[in-house]
Amino acid sequence: MTARSSLTIVLAAGEGTRMRSNLPKVLHPVAHQSLLAHLLAATPKGTGTSLAVVIGPDHQAVGDEAKRIRPDALTFVQAERLGTAHAVLAAREAIARGADDLLIAFGDTPLISAETFARLRAPLAKGAAIAALGFRAADPTGYGRFIVEGDRLVAIREHADASAEERNIDLCNAGLMAIDGRRALAILDKIGNANSKGEYYLTDAVGVVRQQGWEAVVIETSEDEVRGINTKAQLAEAESVMQARLRKAAMEAGVTLIAPETVYLSADTVFGNDVTIEPFVVIGPGVSIADGTVIHSFSHIVQTTLGKNVSIGPYARLRPGTSLGDGARIGNFVETKAATLEAGVKVNHLSYIGDATIGANSNIGAGTITCNYDGFKKHKTIIGQGAFVGTNSSLVAPVKIGNGAYIGSGSVITRDVPDDAMALERNQQTIREGGAARYREMKTGGKKPEKKPEN
Repeated sequence: MTARSSLTIVLAAGEGTRMRSNLPKVLHPVAHQSLLAHLLAATPKGTGTSLAVVIGPDHQAVGDEAKRIRPDALTFVQAERLGTAHAVLAAREAIARGADDLLIAFGDTPLISAETFARLRAPLAKGAAIAALGFRAADPTGYGRFIVEGDRLVAIREHADASAEERNIDLCNAGLMAIDGRRALAILDKIGNANSKGEYYLTDAVGVVRQQGWEAVVIETSEDEVRGINTKAQLAEAESVMQARLRKAAMEAGVTLIAPETVYLSADTVFGNDVTIEPFVVIGPGVSIADGTVIHSFSHIVQTTLGKNVSIGPYARLRPGTSLGDGARIGNFVETKAATLEAGVKVNHLSYIGDATIGANSNIGAGTITCNYDGFKKHKTIIGQGAFVGTNSSLVAPVKIGNGAYIGSGSVITRDVPDDAMALERNQQTIREGGAARYREMKTGGKKPEKKPEN
């Protein structure tokens, strides 16, 4: 198979009016990736492969999404919607280049796998002119039926045109098709439009092949894999199937999901070893979770990197740009955004840390806020290593808190605090040089450590 070249044509020109949305149908998300992105991830790629996406005249956003995922993608516009075969021929220029295998797919089938594309191509290498993808429908009403003789495909009969006997057939058309690239244009150009709608249907390619005495075969897959999306209800069904897949894959990779059905994952979530996720956790796009990390219940995480042995939540919200070092702890009702917390940092209760960098082993007390927005611009808070920030403190950015500094409870810090200094502020700022050292001295009962006798 690897020696054969391929062209995949993705039909993505549909308006999707039943979605009741201004967003093009194929750009609706499943597991935080567009329907089109899921499909393109499964299409053949690498040496000898090419991709063409057929879009509608006002859907440049679809072409942009295709190129974001596959920079090598060619886009073609179907100016008039005259049927599926007409849509395929919008990419005539790409077809004429003569790939060995022509694959035709639909942008609203996000659950298809790379393995199924490979299975579709296999009969072409053995001489078949067409391999059509089918499935056994629980309820075949409305689907085109595969009419077969033995293991050969004779025709694809639309439900409206099917006889009573043919309507009892449960082997249905999934729409995806592989055509011998050397014969593709000869087949497609023979498809007519002698039907009530005057459109050119790709399903008629099977009849053309039979007239030529060539072979058409059926490849079967599951109904779930070929779910097409036409409504928001069907989008939700596809989401459910995708989430089940993602949870299963995570658990097979060693992730502990205590109540899998309550956890929401993204298609791009990356897990380390021995990760534990408690019930009712939502993981959005761009999240990487390293070994030994525990995410407690009711936490929401997006575009975040978590180091090893991190503890999150419960009820934590980690927004885009958050990065936590090994052993960091984020507790209940803590929110972070564009924040780097180095190894061992603790933010355990009711705090907001935004646009900030916090040095290793610092402790941020309950109710602490980095006041990062002045009404016009965002500003940065930098906290050094080993600093201690007391409860209900407000750090008014831009501000720097030095290594080992101590911020007393209820302080409002508006200017930089040096290393190893104590800041105590209620309505006005007081900074005591060396105050943190004196605080530690007080904690030991006012006694200074005895000096060791010199040798």
